[in-house]
Amino acid sequence: MTMKLTINRLLAFSLFLVATLHFSFTHASEGAFGWIYTLDLQPKGKLEFEQRVQLNKQQASGIYDAWTARTELEYGLSNDLQIAGYINSYYTSANQNYTNPEACGDSPTCTGGYNILSSHDSSTAYRKSGIEGGSLEAIYRIINPVTSPVGVGLYLEPTWGRNKDELEARLLLQSNFIDDHLVLAGYVVVANERLKFIENGNVPESMLDFLIGASYRFAPKWSAGVEARFHNDYSELNLRNQVQRATFVGPNMHYAAKDWWATGAWRYQLAAGPHGWR
Repeated sequence: MTMKLTINRLLAFSLFLVATLHFSFTHASEGAFGWIYTLDLQPKGKLEFEQRVQLNKQQASGIYDAWTARTELEYGLSNDLQIAGYINSYYTSANQNYTNPEACGDSPTCTGGYNILSSHDSSTAYRKSGIEGGSLEAIYRIINPVTSPVGVGLYLEPTWGRNKDELEARLLLQSNFIDDHLVLAGYVVVANERLKFIENGNVPESMLDFLIGASYRFAPKWSAGVEARFHNDYSELNLRNQVQRATFVGPNMHYAAKDWWATGAWRYQLAAGPHGWR
């Protein structure tokens, strides 16, 4: 669908908030960003536990709270190859959050959208939680940013879940400055998905994202920075038929102790493209 963006509508949509928290035991590698993967990998033979919690909040109207949690174990197969496994869980609460006339019909709002079963009565509130599924991950560091001006890596992650199956690939880039106090990082991600919560449970989608950020260690144990996401959705596999785009930006804060670290981050939706909103 297409939508004319008025000032009020833009302000309403820009209230869409994404927040994330990472918490990890061990200090072998740190995640200084909320969403951006870096090339700071686990050394060979090292294992790390990481817990991630994320909240997607607020849509065009009503109530929308989508919590996701990812419980992860990372392991360094070599100094340049890291593998990981995830258990993914979720909690979704929504009520009259959707304004798509194709879904809402004659009503100006209804309950619907991502992770909300299409069989649900759109005039009533929706709440559901559970184990979503699992993911596997591999990161291969081709060039180390500690020893080269620009680090390069490849990332692959298949996901199997109740709400979607996904295959995701990323090209990771990173540069370190000022004796590694300043880290600039980013990546390009391409993903093909099969959505299971709508229609016949086999709806294809794809995604192309660009993420970029900076983190600066301003004091012992403390870092802070900013990161941005440029998001593109497509209604078919392999990046065909773009249906929406959006831009997010926000700060991050990182603390690293001897045996654990934690990162908090927040993103604010600035704008969306002319293709409308899901």
